Amino acid sequence: MTIFTNVIADTLRAATPLIFAGLGELIAEKSGILNLGVEGMMLIGAVSAFMVTSNTDNIYLGFVIALFAGMLIALIHAILTITINANQIATGLAITIFGSGLSGFIGTEYVGKTITGLQRPGIPFLNTIPLIGEAFFQQDILVYFAIILTILVGWFLQKTRAGLVLRSIGESPESANALGLSVKRMQYLAVLFGGAMAGFAGAYLSLAYTPLWAENMTAGRGWIAIALVVFANWQPKRLLLGAYLFGGINAIQLILQGLGVDISPYLLSSLPYLATIIVLVLTSQKQTRIFLK
Repeated sequence: MTIFTNVIADTLRAATPLIFAGLGELIAEKSGILNLGVEGMMLIGAVSAFMVTSNTDNIYLGFVIALFAGMLIALIHAILTITINANQIATGLAITIFGSGLSGFIGTEYVGKTITGLQRPGIPFLNTIPLIGEAFFQQDILVYFAIILTILVGWFLQKTRAGLVLRSIGESPESANALGLSVKRMQYLAVLFGGAMAGFAGAYLSLAYTPLWAENMTAGRGWIAIALVVFANWQPKRLLLGAYLFGGINAIQLILQGLGVDISPYLLSSLPYLATIIVLVLTSQKQTRIFLK
């Protein structure tokens, strides 16, 4: 029962940064802009949040700074891809390399340091329910906020005029421009939102999930978030479920390592990424069959 509780609890926490980063990327791609710099933006958000929190003892300020740090890097991506019309793939890869190098450089003095992470007060009464109480209701507030944000993003895309405009721009920017819609402004806002969410996701890693800073601590989660958008077919609710799937795989491999299961730790660590490849292959095959029909 303890193992079950630990798996569920860690699944929710491991999925949370994927949800934030994935929702940001989903909005950016809905505007027609592919952002492959999510990994770099998450790293910048993680190190900036940790540095601020370590020096001020204000964890909430750390999250706010991470938001703006992610937006600043996203602004660079937006200027290059929207205004200058640079190649989106090359720009995104450059942002990831830049973010990885810069975060490692400015975070050198903070490697190995720890802080008091985001507390998990839980929900009173509900967290005392046997078996599921500790797993579902003894979490930090951002675990629940990730679910609320998913609902809000889905509502925004489907029920608001701005969401309709965003989807129209992503599907056909030329037609949207001909109708007098502000294509570039919407794309800028979408990319900035994506950067803010990537920075926030990075902050969650360094301030809540594992309250410390380590170089390249995102460990490919930015790429998994991008893959989740494709897996979810650009639907927020499917992205939420996909994030919990990958979070569960990550939680299981960590617990198996902790239990000393006689399997190579390198093989166990690769499970989330193997799952990413399998899901993308299956998704691509499904899309190909639909196209051929």
